[in-house]
Amino acid sequence: MYGWLNVGSLVLGLIAWILPVVALMRMSKHWVAFSIMSLSACSISVCFQIYYNYHLVQIKDWAALMDTMRAVVIAATVLLVVTLLLNVVTLIVYRGRTAK
Repeated sequence: MYGWLNVGSLVLGLIAWILPVVALMRMSKHWVAFSIMSLSACSISVCFQIYYNYHLVQIKDWAALMDTMRAVVIAATVLLVVTLLLNVVTLIVYRGRTAK
């Protein structure tokens, strides 16, 4: 059951990257909604990892925690940085283009 948190985290992380790219490719007038959904997906993805680590603490699986924490930290950092960069690029592209 808790293993699905990792799958959900991966899927939401990919969604967080895909949404700003879609907004840029389609030149959508709803780019703000895409950015909000992207940042939300990124936040939920990181939250899933926190819940999974909490589960490992609850079952006292210290070996799993020690083995995976470095990868989790690196993956969460990459996810956050890339998501923020993609959304900043979207903001720069759409800056000054307001719906009338």
